[in-house]
Amino acid sequence: MFKVGSIFIPVTNLEESMKWYQENLGAIFVDKWDFGERGAGFVFKKGDAQLGLIEVENPQPTEFEVVKGKKNSYYNFLVTDIYEAHHDLYKKGVVVSKIDDLGGMYAFEFLDPDGNPFSIVNEVEGSKFHATNLEKLKK
Repeated sequence: MFKVGSIFIPVTNLEESMKWYQENLGAIFVDKWDFGERGAGFVFKKGDAQLGLIEVENPQPTEFEVVKGKKNSYYNFLVTDIYEAHHDLYKKGVVVSKIDDLGGMYAFEFLDPDGNPFSIVNEVEGSKFHATNLEKLKK
């Protein structure tokens, strides 16, 4: 009955961020709006969730503190080839961390133009969070 419809990311320069998300993450533009707030909507070739960029006056966090000194981003992006995604972003000049093996998942962090940190992840086959296992749970 329920599914994630959209995730929203605060950005300080809507036009710059729109271009960045399209060029670096392959986001596909849907529409812009300006009715008390300025924003733009996107979709990706895979998945149903939409991405919304909302223009804000001041940078706002896209992560939360798990324990002192350890933060986690609110959103991650799933890819089928973590090494290709890492290499592509690095070549484009995006700030990326090293790829970590988290046991069942590989992940790295990157920053958008506002310095918003996000994770890119790749679930290992056999992981409880791998797409094939999740589909089984949905039935």
